[in-house]
Amino acid sequence: MLKTHLNKKRIDDKHYFEPELKKIDLKRIVRVKNYTTRGESLILVKDVDECRIILDNDTTEHIIVKTLNKVYINSSRNKIDETYDEIFIDRGACVEFYLLEDNWYIVSSDGLKLE
Repeated sequence: MLKTHLNKKRIDDKHYFEPELKKIDLKRIVRVKNYTTRGESLILVKDVDECRIILDNDTTEHIIVKTLNKVYINSSRNKIDETYDEIFIDRGACVEFYLLEDNWYIVSSDGLKLE
């Protein structure tokens, strides 16, 4: 059985149906070797020796990455801070990124190591 989720609104004599918006989980714990962002605002990486995060320019605009292990971060397009193809953060580090004009910029960091 197919179930649809619609909200019904009535304005005067007309009825309007709007699809219910699904809630997006804005916080995620990542425990895999490779992960691409999907609109989260916070990612915690743990329980894996090493992880590669790809910042997806199409789904994500702002994200904080906190890690409890080694993490390499790449952009799906363009360079980070218009300079870096990849950045490396180690155990305990936290980095905040914003997407502006299709480029990722580091706006806050506590322990960023560039390689």
